[in-house]
Amino acid sequence: MKITFVNPPQTASKYKFMGVIAPPLGLAYMAAVLEENHFLVNIIDASASDMTWEEFEESLKNSNPDIIAITALTPTIEKALKTAKKSKNLFPDSIIVMGGYHPTFNFEELLNYEFIDIVIRGEGEYTILDLVQTIENHGDLSKVKGITFDDIVTPERELIMDLDSLPFPARHLLPMDDYKLLNMDTKMSTMITSRGCPMQCSFCSSASLHGSKLRLRSVKDIVDEMEDLIENFNIETIAFMDDTFTINKKRVIEICDEIIKRNIKVLWGCTARVDTLNADVLKKMREAGCITLFMGVESAEQQILDDVNKKTTIEKIQEAFKVCREEKIRTIASVVLGMPGDTHESIKKTVDFVKDLKPSYAIFSLATPYPGTKFYQQVFEKNMIKVKDWSKYTLISPIIDTIECSLDDLRKYQTIAFCKFYLRPSYLLRQLITDGPILLKTIWGVFRHVLS
Repeated sequence: MKITFVNPPQTASKYKFMGVIAPPLGLAYMAAVLEENHFLVNIIDASASDMTWEEFEESLKNSNPDIIAITALTPTIEKALKTAKKSKNLFPDSIIVMGGYHPTFNFEELLNYEFIDIVIRGEGEYTILDLVQTIENHGDLSKVKGITFDDIVTPERELIMDLDSLPFPARHLLPMDDYKLLNMDTKMSTMITSRGCPMQCSFCSSASLHGSKLRLRSVKDIVDEMEDLIENFNIETIAFMDDTFTINKKRVIEICDEIIKRNIKVLWGCTARVDTLNADVLKKMREAGCITLFMGVESAEQQILDDVNKKTTIEKIQEAFKVCREEKIRTIASVVLGMPGDTHESIKKTVDFVKDLKPSYAIFSLATPYPGTKFYQQVFEKNMIKVKDWSKYTLISPIIDTIECSLDDLRKYQTIAFCKFYLRPSYLLRQLITDGPILLKTIWGVFRHVLS
């Protein structure tokens, strides 16, 4: 039995305009589990490879699959549906499976399409294995946990508690040369060291999918994978994509110590909560190769931070960016404009606040309620959602308005925010010294995307 995983053509990660093209780790993990159990597997990352639809169809024909498994996020669901339809037309006897964030929370909607046979909900590694084995053995699909088909919704599959039990992602099936981070001219890959997040910010779909319980990989397993990336894929830069890599300071120190002990020479970055950082932790991270931190700022209004359950303060945000500057670690500030409590004045205040933080880069997203999140439920119940087209849920298009700001207002404020941040002579001079051509490529990508 042959299984082909597909990341659909003509889709983009939400930060592709910042020069970020990341491997689809979820597909690579599922493929690795199937390979470990002796199934024939391949992955078509049509997005990273910039495939046309014709090129995708040719690649799919060459794989001649029995099962086609397609991943989908909310803004990519239309492309995923087009992929499924084309796949079914090419291979009418194949089984079309769809999974990912959007299908997990919108499975009823997707099963209205006759070309989708099965939806996988939640973490997919052992669900896809159970599903493929059941299909191969002509078993009872209703016994497979975590799937939906026809009118049957099977029970939820338990979360994977022992993450060390998972094989390393099947990166040998991916176009590894196509991935990049912040336009840097180095070979990169992503990794995860944990799943789940106890913080539960209301707008976060990742926390909705992986739950509130923090599940950790062992330090040995993490650093073993880093060595595997260097030795087998010549990786020079690693991005840790955990919801919050720095949530446990002691564990961060242990990972860094193991990297240093093994003399691993690789640059890396990670996500971080502002309230988990201090000079000692950052010094150790820098010594171990950390060069970039991605931190959620969200707003300059404490009330808005409280409303989204951010569980931090304005003062902690300021202190975190100050310490990062002192330790010479690149920072990316993530900001959300247009939350329900935002006003004209609060948005202007937030933009000025971010400038004062002096991050290396800033991303000004528009508030986007993703299915499965508490935020989506809140604005849905209040009839605040103005745009129903999923393809617009990109963090660039306005989806909800606020008590004072219309959709047009928010789009203008976002453009103004990017211009005010990136087009300052003082900023350009400072960051050019540090990043040179990387900065220019990033700014070009931002304005080409935001102003389009």
